[in-house]
Amino acid sequence: MKLKLDITPDLVAAMVAEVKAGEKAVTAAMREAGTGLKTAWRGQITSAGLGRRLANSIRSQTYPKAGESLNAAALVWSKAPVIIGAHDTGPLIRSKNGFWLAIPTEAAGRGLRGAKLTPGEWERRRGLRLRFVYRRRGPSLLVADRARINTRGLAVASRAKTGRNQVAAPIFLLVPQVKLPKRLDLDRDAEQALDSVPGLIVANWVDVRW
Repeated sequence: MKLKLDITPDLVAAMVAEVKAGEKAVTAAMREAGTGLKTAWRGQITSAGLGRRLANSIRSQTYPKAGESLNAAALVWSKAPVIIGAHDTGPLIRSKNGFWLAIPTEAAGRGLRGAKLTPGEWERRRGLRLRFVYRRRGPSLLVADRARINTRGLAVASRAKTGRNQVAAPIFLLVPQVKLPKRLDLDRDAEQALDSVPGLIVANWVDVRW
């Protein structure tokens, strides 16, 4: 008696096809999860009022960059990790030299090209000296005497000889430390993205048909 086993379709070819399908499914799933997390983080940042520019610092990349793999991975990160991390954790900020943190008021304006405005820079730009005012209750102040408030709400040097419209304008609030409020919850969205991966793999897995 002679027995013959004939497997149709070819088992090896079927396994190869399934591996290819798996590679495509895993890679597509990680790409979708990474893109979804990037979108969610950007949405959190803009909803918290932190601006579109900071939101656009969130980037994503799928690995491998070309082709598919069962070991595909997605990386989501920020190009401004210190700022994002601060709003995500709500840290306690203290002065590096152990003295005061100088917080600009609206009358102070902004630093050059969005940089942090310091009391020294403000004095150089406005041509005015700042006077320290200690207060037992509430923050102490750095005040500009003989200033005027222009139409933009900024304190500038007054040229009036009579003293008309001159004010002592608070330019900086001085505090020993600041508790930054927690405005983001990035872990929440990251966990949701991770939980979505198995379902995305199944949804992207295309059955091999013969």
